Amino acid sequence: MSEQIPHPLTPQDCLVAVMIAVSASDESIRTAELLTIESLVNNLPIFATYDLDRMKVMSQMVFELFSEEDGLDALFGLIRENLPERLFETAYALSCDVAAADGALTESELRLLEEIRFELDLDRLHAAAIERGARARHMTI
Repeated sequence: MSEQIPHPLTPQDCLVAVMIAVSASDESIRTAELLTIESLVNNLPIFATYDLDRMKVMSQMVFELFSEEDGLDALFGLIRENLPERLFETAYALSCDVAAADGALTESELRLLEEIRFELDLDRLHAAAIERGARARHMTI
């Protein structure tokens, strides 16, 4: 796996990987989710210097990991190893935005969000606030 990644994961790579993982968690990547990921990467300051060509590499990495038995554990290991702790809440916020993008949360998305909260050791109250914000941003009339 590591020989396919030309350099260690950047914090931005980790954020992209976790967003792709949430989108792929229900085995159906929806257009709304992809557009949300693209919009977040194109517009958020944290991605200002991100090489957009890395998105394809991160997608392939996530899909390969998801095809392995312990792939999710490996993904979380990479994220914890390469994402500064101060960006853990950012990762969760972006994950929530992707999950809410299509207007419906599947059981598999909810389970993965729960796993992200656990793996990144997020305070439950902070996570609830992040979830509430994502819900508010993705409401429809």
